Formats: sequence, structure tokens, C-alpha cells
Amino acid sequence: MNNRIELSEKWIKASIIGTIWAASEIALGSFLHNLKIPFSSNILTAIGIIVLISTSFKWTEKGLFWRAGLICALMKTMSPSAVIFGPMIAIFSQAMLLEIFTRLLGKNIFGFAFGAMFAMMWNLFHKIMNYIIYYGFDIVNIYSGLLKYAQKQLNFHFDLVWSPIIFLAVIYASMGLAAAIIGIKVGKKLLIQPSENIPYQCRKNNADLNVSRQSFNYSIRWLLLDIAFIITAFTLLTYSSWIVWSSSISAIAIIWVLRYKRALRQLSRPRFWIYFIIITMVTAFVFNKIQSHNLVNGLTVGIQMNFRAIIVILGFSVLGTELYNPRIRDFFSKTAFKQLPLALELSFESLPLIIATVPELKTLLRNPVPVIYRVISQIEFRLAELKDKLSRKIFIITGGIGQGKTTQIQKIVDSLTKQNIPVRGIFAPRIMENGETIGYNIVDIGTNEQEPFLRNNIDGDLPKIGKYSIFPKGLEKGINALAKSATDNSILVIIDEIGKLELNNQGWSANVTELVNSQAVLLLAVRDSFAEQVIQKWNLKNYSSFTVSDNLYEEVSEMIANHFN
Repeated sequence: MNNRIELSEKWIKASIIGTIWAASEIALGSFLHNLKIPFSSNILTAIGIIVLISTSFKWTEKGLFWRAGLICALMKTMSPSAVIFGPMIAIFSQAMLLEIFTRLLGKNIFGFAFGAMFAMMWNLFHKIMNYIIYYGFDIVNIYSGLLKYAQKQLNFHFDLVWSPIIFLAVIYASMGLAAAIIGIKVGKKLLIQPSENIPYQCRKNNADLNVSRQSFNYSIRWLLLDIAFIITAFTLLTYSSWIVWSSSISAIAIIWVLRYKRALRQLSRPRFWIYFIIITMVTAFVFNKIQSHNLVNGLTVGIQMNFRAIIVILGFSVLGTELYNPRIRDFFSKTAFKQLPLALELSFESLPLIIATVPELKTLLRNPVPVIYRVISQIEFRLAELKDKLSRKIFIITGGIGQGKTTQIQKIVDSLTKQNIPVRGIFAPRIMENGETIGYNIVDIGTNEQEPFLRNNIDGDLPKIGKYSIFPKGLEKGINALAKSATDNSILVIIDEIGKLELNNQGWSANVTELVNSQAVLLLAVRDSFAEQVIQKWNLKNYSSFTVSDNLYEEVSEMIANHFN
């Protein structure tokens, strides 16, 4: 059975575009938000729009926008400090809006302009929806009540309720249009001006970049329990008394804080408690002055709105943590989105290098077209690098103990040698005595020299793996043979077999790591019970996996020969 995992060129391109967008979000996002610069999210959105539009002049395939947006969203939200749903939905929605309008109107000035304006206005819609999700529709009543109160006090004769939203929408749309114009200019420059490959030089402040998740004890049961907590909390907020919902939600929040560091981080932010006080007091004022309710009812409604916000903010945060469970990611890797994890892996590998090319904000704002062009112009060089990396093949033969993996490898070596295809590496023939296996030898394929490697029933201080003792000379023979193979990228390198030793960072584990990171073509024999662990440990991509059978060597030999010819 051949389980072939390959990444399409469309996903590779989406990976490059999404990584550039994510790099700007990561490199410039913290700077903008920490300084509390107005419209910081719009500046980041504008950069994303410019990246998408300008690259579309070079790469014209349909579907790149939404793929790049999905990759960017996942990269940004995989950092430990991120709340997963807000940024993910915003970035992906912006990419989808640009995709939709360019599909409807074409990749021309109209499609780009309308797509960019609506993508930018999504930020306003997103903020409004966030407040409604956090605090419920009571926040709408409070907003309209305050503006009607102001309208009455100032004696205005026009409706103030919609005026601020319309005014902001015009500003957002104008920023989107400006981003589209810059993107078009950069894109046209890409077509007429040849680019040169700029070497990556990582900046010092990016040297310790870490986008990986901290170790966490993921649990499907906790994921289901968290969902149940959220449903229960909303039900109690709607149908129970304030004593019941306040005590129940407080208990849920304490449970989340004890299990999830993210929950504690959310509650420890001063801005959260400032909002808590402001929302409570404003609600009390509105209910008391405008809606003719008493002050106590207003305070109760305000506190209820804040408890709802606690559930939404903490609930989304803890769900985001549990949804990063490797079991969930593995499930999606087997669906129609199976190429997404591979594209993400490429993106994370490229991220530090791409961040190194992101300019300082002052430089970017001073002269955006040539500065962004310099970054975008590298996409063809990056595409060539990734395609070259992925052109290498890894062939994996899996099977149980004694099912003939080594026999098939020996036949593959014979077949390829007759075709003058250079083969190096090691295989481990079984050593029999009186019909029983007593151990294995190591054979250097390049020299045909062999050395005892594993033997059972050996007394002494030799290291052991299972029932077998490990002969140091045999181990050294294998390590040396593989070390010599790693220096030549024009050969097939065979490793028979990878198992417990290597998974425990012993044996030829270091050789496997070096070879996987080289451009050599690899043929690996792996016991079927270890195959998934080996694939995950060395993050193997673009591999073909085969279950051992009598004539398997014919199929594998032909595939390898075609690769070299």
C-alpha cells in the first residue's frame, strides 16, 4: 500500500504568502499594540491586503487568498499568548472577502478596491460583534441609550446613533482603498522590475523567536467539559437568579484558572477590570437616568454583562488551548485539509527568516511601495527553495518482525546497483542459529563490510535494547557508514531499521536527523508499530509509505530509479 503525502504548488505558494503576512503581524503587531497607536489593527490589515494583492500579479491561481489567510491566522493564533478565535476569524474573513470580490469582479482595480475596502471594514464589524458577543445585546441598548441621551441634552435634530458607525466605516473603507492602490503599484513593479535574491540576515531581536506551544496535558474530556461549562453558564445567565449564576460562573472561572495559565493571564489584565467597572457604572447610569429603572437593577444588569464577558473571554481561550491537541490536528490531517498541516510546517520553518526581512515601521510608512516590493520580490526565490527541498523523496517500508523488510531492501539494492544508481547506507541481516534468531549484523552497503551488532544471551556490561546486547563496534560501523552517506546528495541512502533506539535518541538517531535535513533520497525500514512515531519525530514530509510484501522491491526500485533518471 502506497500512502503518498505530497504538497501541491498552490499550498506552497499560499504558505509563502501567509508567512509574509504573519511575519508582519508578529514583527509589527506587538510594537503597534504596545504603543497604543490608533488604528493599529487597520495598519496590520492594510499590510496583509498589500501582500495578497501584490503577490497575485505574480501568482494568479484562484484560491491563494483564502489559503494564505488561513495559514496566517493559524500561525498568529498558535503563539501561547494568543486568544485563538478572534484573530483567526478576523484574518481569515479579510482574506475571504478579498477572494470573493476578486472572483466576482476579477483581479482588476475594481475587484481589488472593493475587496480591500470590505476587508478593512471587517475590522469595524468585528469590533462591534465582539462587544455583542462579550456583553450580549444589552450593550447595544446601552450604546443607543447614551447617544439618544446626548442627542437630547445637546438638542441635536438628527439621529446620532448611526453617525459614529458611518463615520468610522468611511475611514476604514478609505484605508482599504489606499492599501489596494499600494498593492497594485507593488504588483505592477513586480512584473516589470527584475528582483535579486537578498540573503536572509536575522535581526537580533528575532533570534529568540519562539512560536511553539508550551508543554500541556491535552485532553478530549476536558475539551468536552469546557464546552459543557460554557453552555451551562449561558443557560444559568438566562434562566436563574443572580446568586446562582454569579456563584456558578465564579466556580467555573476558578476551575479554568487552576487548569489553564491562559485563563489567569486573561483575568490578570488591568484593562479587563477597567472595562468591568466602566460597563457596570455606565449600565447603572443608563438604566437609572434613561430607562427609568432603579440603580440596583442597573448595577445587576451591568455585573451580569461582565460575567457573560468572563465566560466568553475565558471560554474561547481555554477552548483554543484544547483545540491544539495533537490528536485533533492528526484527525484534520486525514481530511480534505490534509495539506494544511504540511503547509503550516513549511511556514513555521520559514517564519524567522521572513521576519528578518520585515522593515521597521517608520521605514515602511515613509516609503511603502519600494520597501514592500523588496520583501515581496523574494517570493519566487523562496518558492524555488521550497520546491527544491520538497523534491527530495523519502520512501518508507513498514512491517512486523520477521516479515521481510531487510530481504526487500537487499533486493532493492541489487536492482538499483544493476542500473548504476549509487546506493549507500546500512542494512541489518538477521543471524540465525538452529532455526532461531540470535541477533543482527550491520552491513555497510558502500563497502559490503559487516560487523556484529545485536546478540541475545550475552552477559556483561554491554548496553541492551530489549533482549539484545548492543556491540559497540557494530554501532560504530553503522554510524560511520551513515555519516559518510550524508555528504553526498546524489545517492540513495538506506537505513535498516529505525526503532526504539532511534526514538530514544540513541543508535543512529543523529544520523537520521542529519540525513532528513539533507537533500539525499532516503529509504527507511521501520517496524509498523513505530512508523507513526518515526514520521512525527523527524517531521517527515513528501514521503511514500509501503507495507512489506513479496514483490514490493520491484515497485519501490522502479519509483526510485524514475526519481534518479
